[in-house]
Amino acid sequence: MPTQTTSKQKIVTQLFATMAKHVKNEPIESRPVLEQLIYAILRENATRESADQAFEALRGRFFDWNEVRVTSTLEIIETFNGALSDAEARAQRIVDLLQEIFETTYSFDLEPLLEVLQKKGMKQAAKQLMRFQAANDYAAAWVMQQSLGGHVIPLDSTALRVLKRMGMIEELADLEAIRASIENQIPKAKGSQFVDLISVLADLHCLEQAPRCSACPLRTACPTGQEAKAHAAPTMKKPR
Repeated sequence: MPTQTTSKQKIVTQLFATMAKHVKNEPIESRPVLEQLIYAILRENATRESADQAFEALRGRFFDWNEVRVTSTLEIIETFNGALSDAEARAQRIVDLLQEIFETTYSFDLEPLLEVLQKKGMKQAAKQLMRFQAANDYAAAWVMQQSLGGHVIPLDSTALRVLKRMGMIEELADLEAIRASIENQIPKAKGSQFVDLISVLADLHCLEQAPRCSACPLRTACPTGQEAKAHAAPTMKKPR
């Protein structure tokens, strides 16, 4: 990475200015806590468009969440219809989550849990949500943002990769510290849009392998984009 310091705020400003045209800034559908958890499993390391497609396919194909619980993961994977990567792992997590909730509550209503979470601080709410084996940090952060109205930004491995390349974060070890740093840069009102923009940026340009830096609209502010440009610059050949 280049040693020069790049303004994080400049990158954030450019991200919203250049990527907004690729993302519809529409409110995310209000859902019960259970559905937010399921949606988070679909949304992690995926764009909003892909997650929406998979979620609506689930709701359209199965009568209720209990039917999803007792069906095979293969049928759930087929329902995704190629919209998501890691489809098998996502399908298994959804089944595991529904099974755990059913065994715990004998229903699929987690709204009483929402009332409990609202009385706790965000850290305690996260711990409570992550008691579900199929939930993780991203799912907990998603519910806190969408259901509890917290200034919490869900960060998946895709977002961490993009933020690292953009110079927004330096280390990937302490996720809590990373999230706090990003939340200081992003206004609460733009938290959901930020998640959407990062995922689309990753999908269009900042690929895990062979990122398309030359076509990325953030290349002039992004350290990785600047580095790629420097490497791509033609070298002067000495005359023979």
